[in-house]
Amino acid sequence: MDFTLHKTSLDGVLQIQCKVAEDGRGRFIKNFRASQLKELGLETRFVEEFVTTSHKNVIRGLHFQSPPEDHVKLVSCFGGEVLDVVVDLRTESPTYGKHETFHLKKDLGRSIYIPKGFAHGFLALTDHATVHYQVSTEHAPSFDSGILWNSAEIKWPVEKPIISTRDSQFAALKDFHSPFTK
Repeated sequence: MDFTLHKTSLDGVLQIQCKVAEDGRGRFIKNFRASQLKELGLETRFVEEFVTTSHKNVIRGLHFQSPPEDHVKLVSCFGGEVLDVVVDLRTESPTYGKHETFHLKKDLGRSIYIPKGFAHGFLALTDHATVHYQVSTEHAPSFDSGILWNSAEIKWPVEKPIISTRDSQFAALKDFHSPFTK
């Protein structure tokens, strides 16, 4: 098996430790193998991939797509370091409104598996951070949304974050009417 799954405090969100091989040439990380992830019961049909590059102190998120275009995400960091954040938006979940943070770094070989019903975002901790994510549905602008980055009691380790105008105008979690159940 090329992967080890680690459950988190949020039901369905998994931290995946990928196989990392290192020698005198550098590192080799097997980041995805559909057959093994499917065998573990995870979604493996990803129809779109994105790569973002961010400068230090940039916060992106907290984003999601609403039903029926909601999607599973598989998130990895291919350059630099990020603090990755997932927030449960499923109204019938015992962890509704709760979040968990993950440290992702280019050499760690870690990915985060995020099911439908969660908001996702990250903070770039290094001068340049490259985040790769695969999603199970295509980007649908009319279903694309988010919650306000500082409204879910996340302790972002940055004093003056750089945030897009769009991300700064989302509804706060307390004012958000979630389309997700369990």
